[in-house]
Amino acid sequence: MQDGFLGYRTSFMLDFVVVSLVLIVPALLFSLWTVKFGRLFLVHKRLQLTLGIVLLVAVSAFEVDLHFVQKGWQNVVAKREVPLSEEQLGVVRGWLRFHLIFAISTPLMWAATIGLALKSFPSPPVPGKHSTVHKTLGWLSTLDVTMTAITGLIFYYFAFVKLY
Repeated sequence: MQDGFLGYRTSFMLDFVVVSLVLIVPALLFSLWTVKFGRLFLVHKRLQLTLGIVLLVAVSAFEVDLHFVQKGWQNVVAKREVPLSEEQLGVVRGWLRFHLIFAISTPLMWAATIGLALKSFPSPPVPGKHSTVHKTLGWLSTLDVTMTAITGLIFYYFAFVKLY
């Protein structure tokens, strides 16, 4: 699909990822709640694995769409009814660069957190020696995902929503 569904001239996959970014943070917080307050370690594990897989598939599909179907983010931005000036494109480019810091580090951080957890915790999972490290990595991953979502939404706003 070439066009977005949120009412702006984007791509379907860009809008899909934007919706995913909005939904992932509450889902992640719910997963943290299940382990912190419910002590539902297996539920937390399953939620994290599901979120990780869903995001990996969604972001992979988005990247394929962006680079091979749309031929770059600039072509998606060029779909706007009102084109951006060079100055406005500079603002968009700046937000994209800032967003990419988190968008690149998030899957790496999340993979490390999940990978070490799978290696270090028994099945079914229970607290152990790795718990302190896992909590630290988990909170860092949560902050990273949250910043990915916030900066991605800001990029989307400046690139497609703001009328200038």
